[in-house]
Amino acid sequence: MDAEELSSVPGYEGRIEYLGDKKNDSTLRITDLRLSDSARYRFRFITSGEKFHGSPVSLTVTDLQVKITTSLFSSWVTLTCSTTCTLIGNPTYIWYNNGHKVKEDTSSLYSDYISDADSYSCAVKYHEDLHSPAVCVRGQNCWSVTYPHQGVCALKGSRVDISCTYDSGDATITSSLWFSHKQSDSWRDELIPEDLTTDPGYAGRVEYVGEKESGRSTLRITDLTEEDSAEYKFIFNTETSGWGYSFPGTTLTVTGLQVRIKGPTNIIEGKCLCLFCESICFLQDNPSYIWYKNRQRLIRNETKYLYLKPVSSEDTGRYSCAVENHEDLPSPEETLTVTYKPRSTSVSVSPSGEIVEGSSVTLTCSSDANPPVDKYTWYKKNVASPKASGQSYSITNISSEDCGEYYCEAQNEVGAKISKLVPVKVLLEGSSVTLTCSSDANPPVDKYTWYKKNVTSPKASGQSYSITNISSEDRGEYYYKPRNTSVSVSPSGEIVEGSSVTLTCSSDANPPVDKYTWYKKNVTSPKASGQSYSITNIISEDSGEYYCEAENKYGRLNSSSMFVDVQYPAAVFPWVPVMGVGAVLTAGALLVTIYCYMKR
Repeated sequence: MDAEELSSVPGYEGRIEYLGDKKNDSTLRITDLRLSDSARYRFRFITSGEKFHGSPVSLTVTDLQVKITTSLFSSWVTLTCSTTCTLIGNPTYIWYNNGHKVKEDTSSLYSDYISDADSYSCAVKYHEDLHSPAVCVRGQNCWSVTYPHQGVCALKGSRVDISCTYDSGDATITSSLWFSHKQSDSWRDELIPEDLTTDPGYAGRVEYVGEKESGRSTLRITDLTEEDSAEYKFIFNTETSGWGYSFPGTTLTVTGLQVRIKGPTNIIEGKCLCLFCESICFLQDNPSYIWYKNRQRLIRNETKYLYLKPVSSEDTGRYSCAVENHEDLPSPEETLTVTYKPRSTSVSVSPSGEIVEGSSVTLTCSSDANPPVDKYTWYKKNVASPKASGQSYSITNISSEDCGEYYCEAQNEVGAKISKLVPVKVLLEGSSVTLTCSSDANPPVDKYTWYKKNVTSPKASGQSYSITNISSEDRGEYYYKPRNTSVSVSPSGEIVEGSSVTLTCSSDANPPVDKYTWYKKNVTSPKASGQSYSITNIISEDSGEYYCEAENKYGRLNSSSMFVDVQYPAAVFPWVPVMGVGAVLTAGALLVTIYCYMKR
């Protein structure tokens, strides 16, 4: 299995740092060491595809323990501040008696006449916050204050409980309190700690909980701020003495969350990426994490890592994270931009269709890319060298030599993509071209008329229009105005008073109809506009002949009339059809069936 880069290994995040110039020397620094960091570490570098490994270096992480050697005939005791391995750098040891600093020496041994109530602990200088557990020298009934956590990490805006257990032996405790050295500037006597609950900076945010439980005290701080980061200690007093405060307590670190992207914030589509919900310390109780993209929760992750394997353009967005049950305390958003090479590259031609010799044509290249396309190159099939550069390529005074298939290449810093081939056809002057009009109609179309844009009179009639001996003057747009305009009714058949009916207008036009208007015969003003006209809750007064007018920018055409006959609903007597009349409307009319009814 290939070696994994250490900073990407879960558990080392935020604790790894590389020192040196990374060319001739390299130093690995690991902070906030844990017993689980004990391992063999190796350095690797790669050149020209080859990998070189150094010899492994063993790291042993240890903690401090106090070992006791007693005498059977006296109170003389020898204490040893021991470790499971030999510490480098000839450290200086510090000894604490009942929470008071009593000795500092390069020797790990401490000997003295010790009373039964004494407890001792040791630490290494400059690492006083990493002291050994306090031990009772003789028996188990001695003075002590024990903190279950040397360090506590909490979210800004949340609350935290800092606790300890304590024992005064046979002595009666007269008072106890929590304090912080960072507040010593405001103490009346800098040598006498003051109760944190009386400090104005903590007003309304500090309370003691669990005081009724003998031998245990818990300090609760709410609405945490980064300024609350400090060391907190507990002391008690008896009638004769008290537990000293030089002994280390619990260090609180207040942190916010931060999204860190392991890699560039502009990443190429298809690569792999990891987002890390980072804090300056490690939150207790192994919380579940929540991830958001553009402020919408992502369901798939409950860890501090968000893996995107592989990254796609849809992953572009603003990311933030939060801890479960603290969703109101999210991190600031971090923007991720996914870059990708051009795609959906295509060419459009203007004017479209066949081009007359001597005229001009413009090819335009379009492409989706991030970052945007910074280079367009034009090619002609079977021609090696490029024809032009730029998003548009114009061919003026076009000739038969310009006939062929063209394509473009769109390129950005990520990559390139070519379009499909687009044909360019050139009609030579003197040649012929035929335009053909097709239309679906019943009965079939019996008249076609051709027009040229900006020319008033028709150019020709008939389904096909041929231009022979073509010249540059024949360039332009050809069209036909609305025709075969007709009306249909739904539902068909009998229309009973109180029901609804919809009239629909259809027309063949180029360009398509852009306006429909409805009229009732012998009524001057229009009844409605739009391709359909609905009459709801119809009454007998709505009976009559209706027609529509279809219009585009080249003209308008009225349909034939449609007769709407509204019948009274049957009361008691059934209706029996006695006669049917059918009519077929040609050239724009509609097939209509009219029934007459008689009572019996």
